[in-house]
Amino acid sequence: MKSTVTIAIASGKGGTGKTTIATNLAYSIKSLYPVELIDCDVEEPNSHLFFNPSFHSREEVGVLVPVVDEKRCISCGKCADLCMYNAISLIAEKILVFPELCHGCGGCSFICPTNAIREEKRGVGWIEEGEALGIHFMHGILNIGSPLAPPIINELKNKISNDKVTILDAPPGTSCPVVSTLIAVDYVVLVTEPTPFGFYDLKLAVEVVRKLQIPFGVIINRADLGEAKVEEYCSLEKIPILLKIPFKREYAACYARGNMLTKEFPELKEEFKQLFEEIVRGSKV
Repeated sequence: MKSTVTIAIASGKGGTGKTTIATNLAYSIKSLYPVELIDCDVEEPNSHLFFNPSFHSREEVGVLVPVVDEKRCISCGKCADLCMYNAISLIAEKILVFPELCHGCGGCSFICPTNAIREEKRGVGWIEEGEALGIHFMHGILNIGSPLAPPIINELKNKISNDKVTILDAPPGTSCPVVSTLIAVDYVVLVTEPTPFGFYDLKLAVEVVRKLQIPFGVIINRADLGEAKVEEYCSLEKIPILLKIPFKREYAACYARGNMLTKEFPELKEEFKQLFEEIVRGSKV
């Protein structure tokens, strides 16, 4: 079995149990393979709550934003016309920069005919790296008020090891941070629940993963509650159901205490090991 595979755990909506799956999968296979867990939900990371890692490094992540030299600027407006995010604008013959909107593409400095624009780094968040329970752990933390999660996610992915099983705890939903997390992974696990909201958002997530052409399967959490529409949909769309986790009060109590299911319920650890084997068989590696 190939031991180096990158797996993203994602969901169309929050609250389905995505982080529960990511953390328990990492914990269950750590005795079999070198494992790293990367929390890419940089707006609200919480995987560390289950591991209490010891961090040994912290580094700032930033994007390059434009700074205009007014002495050189001829107010041609080419930079403003180019910027699709309206981070730079020509108003009353003067160039104004809105750094919080800038995505750091560098197009404005490249197109400026008088070299009036230079770039300076603006911090958008942090990456922390450490160890926990024999697992290499990383997560990103987005600065409060910053809208730019993808640069932090991309930097986290740049640090992926080539000799470990990598599990990415993706942000919820189907927006840009999710796409940034999913690009170039080997397999995506979509975690859902059998409710109308879970069903609707699962279909959106499936559409995204199919657009990215990544192998994927579904885990149904609290599978014995709600409706059968999720299972019917997966059967109709020929989507593999990797695992069904029933609702149990003791599971909920375990989670509420910040403990992992596979620690308190050893039988689940074997199910997660089998889950990993099925993921590897279905992945593109």
